Amino acid sequence: MRRLRRLVHLVLFCPLTKGLQNRLPGIKVKYLFLAWLGIFVGSWVVYMHYSSYSELCRGHVCQMIICDQYKKGIISGSACSNLCDEHTLVFQQCLSPSPTKQVYSGVWKGKAVIIKCGITEALKAENNPDTAPRRELVLFDKPTRGTSMDEFREMLLNFLKANLGDQPSLTGLVGQIITMADVNQDGKVSLAEAKSIWALLQLNEFLLMLSLHEKEHTSKLLGHCGDLYLTEKIPHSSLYGTEVPPFLRPLLPSAIHRIIQQWFAPAWPRRAKIAIGLLEFVEEVFHGTYGVFYICETSSANVGYNAKYDFKMADLGKVAPEAAVRAFLKGRHCEQNADCTYGQDCMAPCDKLMKQCKSDLIQPNLAKVCGLLKDYLLSGTPADLKDELQKELQICMTLSGLASQMEVHHSLVLSNLKTLLWKKISNTKYS
Repeated sequence: MRRLRRLVHLVLFCPLTKGLQNRLPGIKVKYLFLAWLGIFVGSWVVYMHYSSYSELCRGHVCQMIICDQYKKGIISGSACSNLCDEHTLVFQQCLSPSPTKQVYSGVWKGKAVIIKCGITEALKAENNPDTAPRRELVLFDKPTRGTSMDEFREMLLNFLKANLGDQPSLTGLVGQIITMADVNQDGKVSLAEAKSIWALLQLNEFLLMLSLHEKEHTSKLLGHCGDLYLTEKIPHSSLYGTEVPPFLRPLLPSAIHRIIQQWFAPAWPRRAKIAIGLLEFVEEVFHGTYGVFYICETSSANVGYNAKYDFKMADLGKVAPEAAVRAFLKGRHCEQNADCTYGQDCMAPCDKLMKQCKSDLIQPNLAKVCGLLKDYLLSGTPADLKDELQKELQICMTLSGLASQMEVHHSLVLSNLKTLLWKKISNTKYS
């Protein structure tokens, strides 16, 4: 880091001397200036990237807090012993999107995994030692000592009803949560086991993983310790196979960004197979076992695929239950449609007369996904398919989120797209 600062200092404060310019008569000053500017910008980007690394990547803090609470008997989980005693759960590459959401690739019992952990309270404690016990009290405060199993089941059921809606299938989900909490499989749930599973349920992505665990297009949950949890690692966590690093995106024109994405994207038949999987996922969350779910950040960076080019939802944290979206919109004051936005792009219309948000979303999942697939599929499309595919995608992108259009119309459009793509790649090595 010291060498990098010295380089930046030299670039900024040591311009070319007249003697050097005289020795290089063939080079115009403006070209030297452009070279100097390029070096400066490059140095600034590298400096900013590495200076932010220490803030984003706090895996050691997460591990320290979790293991401390595990050894005190406050938390439990199927991965605690591996993380804190046997050290067979190892943090590797930092993938954290923010300091409060720690994401790492890692190895667990010789298998590649993704490790996720939230350390909001831990960061506060690090800055102020007097607040150190606060995370234990705030995060792992429920259930309290003396809570019976029947009361805990009721707690879980009421929580699921509030977050997923009053679904008749929730009783079965409660049973699965109890089974997951019972780490030692003794038929009982200890206080530490109950506190750990309750803390995990407060995390949107974990709740969604449980709700959609039967679906083939979601990452599998592998284990947990307190509010740290492990999922299977998806080899390609972006629709295009790779993404431009976030610190470089502001420097690249959108046209260059698209060219880079298309360059690294899989062959068209494989893209078609991935797209079919994404459309199947939209179908699965439209009427799932535990209700309806909305994709509230439709981005190529949130969806990926495995080594067999089967689609996998890389980040379920961007998916929201219908109950949560409706609760957010209910009675919400608005001046324009943008005021009625849940997440990044789950937008409802604003009733300009009543100054309140309506409950139906402007764009359903399918329309947003088709917008994402437009550039992805139309680049390199076989000539005999391109016109028809473009027409179907255009129809799909104009779909409305009104409840009256959500059933038959959406199902027909989705079926047409899947059939069109499948006919082209069926009976080939890509199917």
